Amino acid sequence: MNGRESPGSDRAASSTPIAAPNPTVGSRQVSWYETNQFIEAAVAQANVGPLPWAGTPEWCAMADGDPRKLLALAVAGEHHVLRVEVAQTSQAEASRAVSAAADWPKVAREFTGRNEFYAARPWLRRAVS
Repeated sequence: MNGRESPGSDRAASSTPIAAPNPTVGSRQVSWYETNQFIEAAVAQANVGPLPWAGTPEWCAMADGDPRKLLALAVAGEHHVLRVEVAQTSQAEASRAVSAAADWPKVAREFTGRNEFYAARPWLRRAVS
């Protein structure tokens, strides 16, 4: 291994993702709490002591077969689940705010009426200059 390679870089790289989201199967909603409960139980059951942060030099230096390496990666993945859950919650709140911001059926009727009006009177449309 030269100075620029990372541990495990001699393994064959795959272009196929390990887990790709499939929008046609099930819900995309995530739960950090359930994930946290599972990870905490797995780490406690493994009883391997303190884990290094995934991606740090200490983690990179660990043998690929060291169970702490995979556990550290799972713990780091828990953070991603938290970020996704927070983003989903924010999107849902924003969606409710937009929905409550106007009488959208009325807005749609106004646009439809305006479009029908100008379709019947094309000479009234503004010309782009």
